[in-house]
Amino acid sequence: MVCTTLKPGIECIFMKKTGCSYSGGKCFPIVENCEGCARVVEFETGKYCSTFPYPAQKWQKGSCPMATHLKKASKAEEQKINPLKASKRAAGKK
Repeated sequence: MVCTTLKPGIECIFMKKTGCSYSGGKCFPIVENCEGCARVVEFETGKYCSTFPYPAQKWQKGSCPMATHLKKASKAEEQKINPLKASKRAAGKK
């Protein structure tokens, strides 16, 4: 259903005929870590996350999994190559 409390016009899974069914009956505003994310939507009532109703919870155990403003390090860059194995592979390809 469409939210009628804090984010009017946005489709929300927590909105029921009786009102918002999320904890406390409302979504929570973004935290400082969310600034710069593409999922932040600004309304008259404040700035809210379009993905999570309680953004602070997603930042408690590290970074938010849906954050678009953070760059994630790939495992390929971190992996070190053993020079001995690399030389054996190169010798075997000849």
